[in-house]
Amino acid sequence: MHVSFGNATKDDMTFPTEEVFEHYRKTGVIPKTSGCNPEDFAVAFDELHRRFPDKHILHLAYSAVTTVSYQSAVIASEGRDYVTSIDTKSVSAGQSTVVLAVARYLDEHKDCTLKDIKSHVSKLVNRIHMGFIPEDLNYLRVGGRVSNVAYLGAKILSIKPMIEIIDGKLMAAKKYRGSALSIVPKFIHEFTEKHRFEKQKITLIYSLGLDQRVRDAMLSAVKEIGFREILWIKAGCVISTHSGPNGFGIAGFSEA
Repeated sequence: MHVSFGNATKDDMTFPTEEVFEHYRKTGVIPKTSGCNPEDFAVAFDELHRRFPDKHILHLAYSAVTTVSYQSAVIASEGRDYVTSIDTKSVSAGQSTVVLAVARYLDEHKDCTLKDIKSHVSKLVNRIHMGFIPEDLNYLRVGGRVSNVAYLGAKILSIKPMIEIIDGKLMAAKKYRGSALSIVPKFIHEFTEKHRFEKQKITLIYSLGLDQRVRDAMLSAVKEIGFREILWIKAGCVISTHSGPNGFGIAGFSEA
């Protein structure tokens, strides 16, 4: 996807995330984000097809209700019968967790059919859960995603809402009060218990600037619970444009 700084537009992850925050510090204006258009996907699909002409392209899409990207991919796939797009109903690290799980499935089931893969993806989509806590609601406020009243109330009371992906939508769920360091253990224990996370693997998410002590507390919490594989994912430019610096979260699958 893309981030626009005034009249200049850049592709996500082709520039340092620091530029998003620096632009806001200098101008007081949050950069704008946009989804992929059909041409973006047509270029990607054609390049993959050129390199791997005998392969089928499986596009595991960013939540369709949050961006036009999925619909753009569907439009681009018209006339390209070697493309299948599936809505992961998740975003960012949640989407990444689904992609990695599907890659592992394909590696372990080399003779599976497209029907098998679609069935497996559907099960994963129903089991993926992601929760994220932004450190500062100011980016959400300036971007028009929370009101001034909600922002001021949260700031005065040190309240941090947990953003959860529910049926593809980003929803404000439980609210936590206190510093990030004090919130981490409770948030991780409650979220993983609520969704009955399987203990094989968990993804830890962090935004640029997150205090190392908070990251250490996240790691300690998931190790205490008993997760065996731990993957760290840093929030990209588009997500950081909405949530700001110093945020943290987790993603994983509920038990089958």
